[in-house]
Amino acid sequence: MKIKAIKSKVAIVMGSQSDYSTMKFCKKVLKILKIKCETKIVSAHRTPSRMYEFAKNSEKNNIS
Repeated sequence: MKIKAIKSKVAIVMGSQSDYSTMKFCKKVLKILKIKCETKIVSAHRTPSRMYEFAKNSEKNNIS
């Protein structure tokens, strides 16, 4: 029986660049745990359509 490799990743989503000073520690922990991740700055308040598109396409983009 073949086992399908899991290619999913975690998204670290924050509302602004200033949040990164805190969220970078999340990225560090995920790296230690060897969990793939991507970092996005998407403001639900300033760019709601961008947030909607990100959420809508998350499964297609292998984000768990």
